Amino acid sequence: AKAMEMGSNAIMCASTGNTSASAAAYGAYCGITTVVLIPKGEVAKGKMAQAMSYSPKIMAIEGNFDDALRMARFFAERHSVTLVNSVNPFRLEGQKTAAFEIVDELGDAPDYLFIPVGNAGNISAYWQGFSEYYGLALTSGTPRMMGFQAEGAAPIVRGAPVDNPSTVASAIRIGNPASWEKALIARDQSGGVIDMVSDDEILSSYKLLSREEGIFGEPASAASVAGLVKMARAGMELADKRVVCVITGNGLKDPDLATEQSSHDLYQVPLDVSTIEKTLDDILKNAEMVSRSI
Repeated sequence: AKAMEMGSNAIMCASTGNTSASAAAYGAYCGITTVVLIPKGEVAKGKMAQAMSYSPKIMAIEGNFDDALRMARFFAERHSVTLVNSVNPFRLEGQKTAAFEIVDELGDAPDYLFIPVGNAGNISAYWQGFSEYYGLALTSGTPRMMGFQAEGAAPIVRGAPVDNPSTVASAIRIGNPASWEKALIARDQSGGVIDMVSDDEILSSYKLLSREEGIFGEPASAASVAGLVKMARAGMELADKRVVCVITGNGLKDPDLATEQSSHDLYQVPLDVSTIEKTLDDILKNAEMVSRSI
């Protein structure tokens, strides 16, 4: 909307998948050309399919997300195109309203907010939202912001950009976050932390969410829960505390990983009543044993 107000001919973004899908959807709805720069071979198929369905102009560049963002910023400064990454302040103004929704739903701010950190726009925007609600006396306090990067893409934790970030969580596979300084402000002002979790911890929480809670998030989403598990195991006192974990993307955005990580039981049975019934009996007996053990 702001791009159209400013008379831009197009919008542009660098993306690991999520921003491109949103930008392309709204670009299609508003009738404005959308240009997407993606790192070649590093975007999950589900996200690519989502973005492609809206018919944007996609450039797959040789490089990683940080290279794509650098190019997007360069060309946005020289052409009548509006950059819609989180370096655009209007982007954060929109993202901050997620914090409003959390407070509206819970009735107050949580004690802790665990959130994945990639380009660091989310943790920055959420903190802005919580701070604004607190300033309006709509909450009794603000949460500690608990941001988690992937171990192979943790420039903020390590204190230096990562040239070749690597993680199974493609959405946070970013080596030089655009909102780095804002994320540090959110961490410091809230009394929170920015830490990292391994791919094994991410995948463990990814499976835990699906199997125990019925929540199917993409791998990057699981970084927030992995961070909570890590902190709890390290002795964080959570008794009587209200904790929110932000799940940032649907699992269908990365269907290949979902297939690789699944461990469902598949029974190959003929179209025969007695065989199907015997299989069902075995399943129900096992279910009864599990129920008793619980």
